[in-house]
Amino acid sequence: MIEIESLSRKWKNFALDNLSLKIESGEYFVILGPTGAGKTLLLELIAGFHSPDSGRILIDGKEVTHLPPEKHDLVFVYQDYSLFPHMSVKKNIEFGMRMKKIKSQDKLLEIANYLKIAHLLDRYPLKLSGGEQQRVALARALVTDPRILLLDEPLSALDPRTQESARELLLDLHKKKKLTVLHITHDQTEARIMADRIAVIMDGKLIQVGVPEEIFEKPVDSRVANFVGFENVLKGRVISADRGLLRIETGELIIDASGDMEVGSQVYAFLRPENIVLSKTSTQSSIRNSLQGRVTDVWTLGALVRVKVDCGITLNALITRQSAEEMGIFPGVSIYAQFKASSVHVLR
Repeated sequence: MIEIESLSRKWKNFALDNLSLKIESGEYFVILGPTGAGKTLLLELIAGFHSPDSGRILIDGKEVTHLPPEKHDLVFVYQDYSLFPHMSVKKNIEFGMRMKKIKSQDKLLEIANYLKIAHLLDRYPLKLSGGEQQRVALARALVTDPRILLLDEPLSALDPRTQESARELLLDLHKKKKLTVLHITHDQTEARIMADRIAVIMDGKLIQVGVPEEIFEKPVDSRVANFVGFENVLKGRVISADRGLLRIETGELIIDASGDMEVGSQVYAFLRPENIVLSKTSTQSSIRNSLQGRVTDVWTLGALVRVKVDCGITLNALITRQSAEEMGIFPGVSIYAQFKASSVHVLR
């Protein structure tokens, strides 16, 4: 549905650099990256708001690289929803209809009822909640029966409870309307829940494309690994390799990991804090790594507790508050940090 070929664009002191990407028809595709990565610029290029310096954009096989936005056959919903404050909800939706020369009031009422905003038609945007404003912006977009929906950080301004219902709404829209959705965000939870596939963009470059499991469990390099939450980064050397099981020397310690590397390879071993089990004793189980250490810091984060453990290497663990209380976790306590070989992601 959308094909991007070797796309580049300089913008002030920033540049998108040689991006190539294919988004399939009916796919819910998320572009994920930190603030300032170039996500919105890419979306605006696809929408036709800017022209690239080089490369091509095709929509449904037709090149639209330098065509004006109205020729791109899509709709764009900005982060702030961009509603007209001096117009009622009904007038805002009708604006979208006028752009496509749609006159049917039945269509307006159908969309308003579907999005549960029919009772708001005479209200004005500044009197609406963030979630209601989002629904009005979606109604203005969907009333034109687009095939492609571009969403720029659509949930970032919403409170957590409203975000949850908004996610459900967008996924329902995608499924029922058979839309191709291109959604940009810096929120990893949002990307993991919503995406069929994800593209990670950093510093204007496309780093990795894959299904959520690939992005969050098998990052291709240290930049992606750090971004998606592999907080523990251990540098080491493979000292043995046997049928997918590696032994890695890191400092004065040896850990086991799953992987396929040659003996002698210099590697990084990445480990998520939530994949570390803390225990007062070294349990006998399928967990191959059990490192004795001492707690150095503890932070309470609501229902979770972040624990820093010095095992000769420093590890960050994330456990439940109840577990921390039951084990009496506080600085100075002796503890075992345990993790499975399969929880360690190894890169050269």
